[in-house]
Amino acid sequence: MNDVTKSFSLQECPFCSLNNHGELIINVKNAYAIYDKFPVNQGHALIIPKRHVRDYFELSFEEQMACWDLTNKVKIILDQKYQPDGYTIGINNLFAAGQTIPHVHVHLIPRFLGDVEHPYGGVRGVIPDKKEY
Repeated sequence: MNDVTKSFSLQECPFCSLNNHGELIINVKNAYAIYDKFPVNQGHALIIPKRHVRDYFELSFEEQMACWDLTNKVKIILDQKYQPDGYTIGINNLFAAGQTIPHVHVHLIPRFLGDVEHPYGGVRGVIPDKKEY
């Protein structure tokens, strides 16, 4: 299999090792949020379930809801701190979708008018030839 994420062990997972966490935003029972160490925009946050699970669809319903509840809470913090004009929200689920760390995480990326020349199509841009429709 071409899945490079299989080479990570649980001990090496940057989301399971306390030494590799970014700046903590919020910590709740089943999930936590940090600022991305390699942000694509100011305020780029990650919402991460505490249990080491690679595939979003293998999370329990309670874990999924904890992630989305936390996404809403972090959005309020980012609104106050950065005043973005919008958000891109996404999960790269498994290798074929671009996942590089085999631990589920939601990207909450503040967007600002002018941060890209043509934002039209948003997440459809993951497949550039399909962005325009």
